[in-house]
Amino acid sequence: MPDRIVSWHANPSKPRFVPPPGAVDAHCHVFGPAAEFPFSARAKYLPEDAGPDMLFALRDHLGFSRNVVVQASCHGTENSATLNAIAKSNGKARGVAMVDPSISAEELQALHAGGIRGIRFNFLKRLVDNAPKDKFLEVAGRLPAGWHVVIYFEADILEELRPFLDAIPVPLVIDHMGRPDMTQGPDGPDMRAFRALLDSRSDIDFKATCPDRLDAIKVGGLGDPWDNFARSVAPLVADYPDRCIWGTDWPHPNMQDEIPDDGHIVDMIPRVAPTAELQHKLLVANPERLYWSD
Repeated sequence: MPDRIVSWHANPSKPRFVPPPGAVDAHCHVFGPAAEFPFSARAKYLPEDAGPDMLFALRDHLGFSRNVVVQASCHGTENSATLNAIAKSNGKARGVAMVDPSISAEELQALHAGGIRGIRFNFLKRLVDNAPKDKFLEVAGRLPAGWHVVIYFEADILEELRPFLDAIPVPLVIDHMGRPDMTQGPDGPDMRAFRALLDSRSDIDFKATCPDRLDAIKVGGLGDPWDNFARSVAPLVADYPDRCIWGTDWPHPNMQDEIPDDGHIVDMIPRVAPTAELQHKLLVANPERLYWSD
């Protein structure tokens, strides 16, 4: 069995930026605890436990009010760890599940009752073995009312995915902007292609997230303080202010070699959303629409 890994900062700094009341960390995860919620037999990485107590302590430390817990690939389509975190949040969390496309209507309704408001399709080959587009489209067509589909992919397959994305019959949320190359800048080919996707449908939101992942030294970026990210993402948020959300990505899966300080990640917010109005849309209004509309 591979060694279990730690990908989160042990003592994140207190951010200088103070989030507005009701702010949502709309992209985070939990790992286990494995003794109660084992990892998938197909997991590509085995993290140390990072459960709800750790997540909610970080939320309070960073100054946020709520969380959206996104099912981590290491747990596969068994969503018990995510549901457990939502149940322990005292109403301060909602979630995104990963499901087997054959899931029944009754099982989908049970997820809804547990606080799930969307499902995630992952197209990163290093994390998943199979991504059947036809089956994904079928299950997307029978989601509970008000749900959306979260898509995780890398920029080099966006053109290939466009027919599939166009066919999804519910709103979309794109993880980490489809991982554009931040060294290209705000007008580079990856960002232009992503803007074309946003312009193709009015019901696509995106996560202005993961400076640590997209501007990491190991991918040719600058690293903390992630100036490439700030320069590239601020124009996107400014041009699509009603379609962006934000999250820490804690506990930063697979970032064990370049672990970010979560306080620094929060301090990126005013660099991509410099006004109080933009910050409120990014952190409160837009995630409320997606996850707390009921």
